[in-house]
Amino acid sequence: MSPPGLARTVTVDGSPVHVLDSGAGPAVLMLHGSGPGTTGAGAWATTAEALGPSWHVVAPDQAGFGGTPVPAGAGRGGLRLWTEQAAGLMDTLGVGSYAVVGHSMGGAVALALAAAHPQRVTRVVAVSTMGAPGAPLSAALDAIWAAPAGQPGARDMLSRLVLDQALVTDAAVEARAAAMRAGAAAYASLFPPPRTRWVEDLTLPARTLAAIRAPVLLVHGADDPVTPLGTAALPLLEHLADVRLHVLGRCGHVPAIEQPHEFRQLLSWFLGAGGGY
Repeated sequence: MSPPGLARTVTVDGSPVHVLDSGAGPAVLMLHGSGPGTTGAGAWATTAEALGPSWHVVAPDQAGFGGTPVPAGAGRGGLRLWTEQAAGLMDTLGVGSYAVVGHSMGGAVALALAAAHPQRVTRVVAVSTMGAPGAPLSAALDAIWAAPAGQPGARDMLSRLVLDQALVTDAAVEARAAAMRAGAAAYASLFPPPRTRWVEDLTLPARTLAAIRAPVLLVHGADDPVTPLGTAALPLLEHLADVRLHVLGRCGHVPAIEQPHEFRQLLSWFLGAGGGY
């Protein structure tokens, strides 16, 4: 197993994937969301540290984000590419079975991965997830996908992600602005207007959702404007065979940041539970 906190590049199907690889034990694949400047380490390093070294956490930059380019010939990212790349990464790392935690866009990828590989995906935690049939493009998500690189764009985006505006600090804005500038060229190809089509690309058909046999935990903020509870999480309850939903009050789109203690407790409990709820 990899030493704690190792950031490295792994070649998957001939293309580089940048990944944070930490700990040893049961494997957890952690998939970030779609905001500009998002990376696997930026989204999940603190959570991975809190889970401790007894979990083997794999947190990649998905294609078009951070240090992972869109593979040559792929054109742009999308649900199929991100799903295949995630499965290929775990194959390359020699991980036979694993849980998947996905945030927002990453939640849709996690659900698609569970449907495509039912013998390998043991559990799914879909946080503020996309993927529900019929979910519209929210005004907040449209604005986030369109956010320009730089401090004003970073501040506006972060203000939409969290309910508690005290979390939008100057340091957080500068860190995100730097990440946005670094990834601007690759990100530009991912969600050009009109953006409703990219929500549709990340929507899973009812038959795909019904095929998921792994236990699924949905975690959602009651005040999420990006993927609203009523259109993003609640419809999934009708389609998933083994599902439970935990709603966090006074929480926006990023429970891992807004309610970190409760989120990590939920994660540790569900990943360690032998029989689900």
